[in-house]
Amino acid sequence: MRRRDFVRLLGLSAAPLAISVAASAQSPSIYRLGTLGPRDPFDEKRRFGSILTRVLADHGYILEKKLTFDARGANGQTSRAPQILEDMRASGINALVVTGFPTALAAKATSIPTVVAFGAGDPVATGLVQTLSRPGGNITGISDNATELSTKRLSLLKQVNPKMHRVAMLWNRNDLGMSKRYEASAKVAESVDMIVMPLGVREPDDFKDAFAAMDRESPDAILMVSDALTTLNRKLVFEYAAERRLPAIYEYDFLARDGGLMSYGADLNESFERAGELVARIFAGAKPVDLPFEQPTRYPFVVNLKTAKTTSIEPPPSLVALADEVIE
Repeated sequence: MRRRDFVRLLGLSAAPLAISVAASAQSPSIYRLGTLGPRDPFDEKRRFGSILTRVLADHGYILEKKLTFDARGANGQTSRAPQILEDMRASGINALVVTGFPTALAAKATSIPTVVAFGAGDPVATGLVQTLSRPGGNITGISDNATELSTKRLSLLKQVNPKMHRVAMLWNRNDLGMSKRYEASAKVAESVDMIVMPLGVREPDDFKDAFAAMDRESPDAILMVSDALTTLNRKLVFEYAAERRLPAIYEYDFLARDGGLMSYGADLNESFERAGELVARIFAGAKPVDLPFEQPTRYPFVVNLKTAKTTSIEPPPSLVALADEVIE
């Protein structure tokens, strides 16, 4: 065989390999999903992680076959998030799902190219993104509408106590996302001539001061803005509200199931299903900059009549009839 024919044959045989290598570089055989929670990791064995893996499996990204899952938590120490995220970036994750504003902000500052955020408050108000329709940068996710939700929550409290005039609002003062949510809630309350008791907390010990403030000047109801800090200490709020027979409303359904009187907010199952769909689109080649922030479409209202009975609070039958779920 002449030398030039041999070189030509070698080039032809190498061509499929080159194409295969290029395709592999563009579309990995195994996709790596990372998740970061402000406290505990949510892996495939936990509620939200299992939702993500189920949705991704529906798109062909099956765990341990075409998907690996790197779930981590900051253990309540948001200062650790940048280092955790850098470790995850170095491990080569293809997409990251984060919960909470502090972790979302830390993820935005990394070179991780694709981030899906949930529970970070209003991403425009906090400066996390430019607009909901065109986020810009490396983040998309699920947003919320604090103003509309606060209006509904206050109206539900008003039905329990028509004479409600002073409402205590608990929130994590160190979390900008939750502070913006509190501000939106406070504006709504003030617009209907309610007095707002601002009870910002930064650590578990601060709840004692918040309760002491309510003892000095008793509110007619409590609205708790939910994040890692307040939900971790939810039992303290449940107990205080029960002892004082104060109607209280929370943002997520699991809080009412866990002992809170009422909850109204985004359906967490739906929100994480939507997050899973966004990740699937990212795996398929979409960029966060082209994926608008979405808003939930389902907002379950849950009433815990067991809690109502033990606290001698009597929600009117008309209110109970509105509930999507009644716990007895």
